[in-house]
Amino acid sequence: MKNIKLTIEYDGGRYLGWQRLGDSDKTIQGKIEHILSQIIGTKIEIIGSGRTDAGAHAKGQVANFKTDATVDLAEMLTTLNNQLPRDVVVKKLEEVPERFHARYNAAGKKYSYYVWNEVIPSAFERNYSFHYAEPLDLELMNEACRKLIGTHDFIGFSSLKKTKKSTVRTINELSIQQEAGLLHFTFVGDGFLYKMVRIIMGTLLEIGTGTMKLETIDEVFERKIRSDAGMTVPSQGLFLDEVYYK
Repeated sequence: MKNIKLTIEYDGGRYLGWQRLGDSDKTIQGKIEHILSQIIGTKIEIIGSGRTDAGAHAKGQVANFKTDATVDLAEMLTTLNNQLPRDVVVKKLEEVPERFHARYNAAGKKYSYYVWNEVIPSAFERNYSFHYAEPLDLELMNEACRKLIGTHDFIGFSSLKKTKKSTVRTINELSIQQEAGLLHFTFVGDGFLYKMVRIIMGTLLEIGTGTMKLETIDEVFERKIRSDAGMTVPSQGLFLDEVYYK
């Protein structure tokens, strides 16, 4: 039994997210599974490192599948990319140990979120960033980032309903880089809850405009109530950059 790891890049703009949804062909997982099954000649199900939201993108999504078939990985990679739509690319195929699991073995992830912070929108950035025209206090936002770094219960910064699973996560890095009108937010952590990055982003932007106070972050950690945090920003500015494995 071979275990094959895929590293995948995609523009999620026209998809309903990563996870297969019934017979819909509007998911990344569904697209890749359909073509892999045709290539190998038997039904293939792939396991992703995690879901990405509808409209979100990835530069380094990871998945794996197992097969008994004899496969030439170089030939399969070429065939896959010839048959996949142009907004989905498998960057790498490699055989890994049988026990490797793309989701359970993931030790951390890196996300980026992009904000176009100019009064006038950008024709080129519109599909890959959130146009937010309000002036922002970056010094205050950096202070807010420092409050969010570390190990906390992030349930108040997520859209999760009640869950028995732990909602404690560790953010190792949360930083802001500015390049003219484009702001690049980098998130690195051991894992992220449902819509956690997008809600943290909304909170940071509202703190940056003065709509919310810096102390809001402490209140969300203490009260654990979603409505205390900021808005959920749109998905088109979100990228899964990398998945880390030990």
